[in-house]
Amino acid sequence: MPTVALYNTSGEQVGEIQLNDQVFGVPVHRSVLHDAVVHYLAGRRLGTHDTKTRGEVRGGGRKPWRQKGTGRARHGSIRSPIWRKGGTVFGPHPRDYSYRLPRKVRRLALKSALSAKVEDGKILVLDELKLPQPRTKDMVRILGNLKVDDKALVVTADREETVFKSARNIPGVKPLPADGLNVYDLLAHNTLVITRDAVTRVEEVLTR
Repeated sequence: MPTVALYNTSGEQVGEIQLNDQVFGVPVHRSVLHDAVVHYLAGRRLGTHDTKTRGEVRGGGRKPWRQKGTGRARHGSIRSPIWRKGGTVFGPHPRDYSYRLPRKVRRLALKSALSAKVEDGKILVLDELKLPQPRTKDMVRILGNLKVDDKALVVTADREETVFKSARNIPGVKPLPADGLNVYDLLAHNTLVITRDAVTRVEEVLTR
């Protein structure tokens, strides 16, 4: 089992914690991580882009000229796709880009991302993280005590409002509850700061 140091909010090591091998000690599958990131980004796409077909473009209610006898090509509408300002053929329309990724693949990707953080020494486990009131300065001080000077993902067992409000305005720092942990955010942030209770919650979910 991988063993990592346990810190308090003052940056002092207060012990050690053993992490579950089935969650934090699996081989890192890069192809599965890629699949999970593509799946996550596809689900975030809005898909609101739209083009008008010949039936939606304004105008073209009557035939531009008679069918025969003019010497010109026959046309039924000035909003045909071959006309300037006409409709668009096979253009994009509002759609949902999300798709289903197998549950086992999603879990393996999350385990791989967590294991990669342990391998790189980029995981900091706190005995607890609680703030009496929302204050960005307090969160900056805590991260400074932990020597976190790059992009960090702060994970708590539940949504701690004081922690979330204190961390959300810090550039490069994103707070998340354990239930919202995902591969994209783990890879997008260099350091994972997670509480001991959140570790327990993640291990319970991923070892079922």
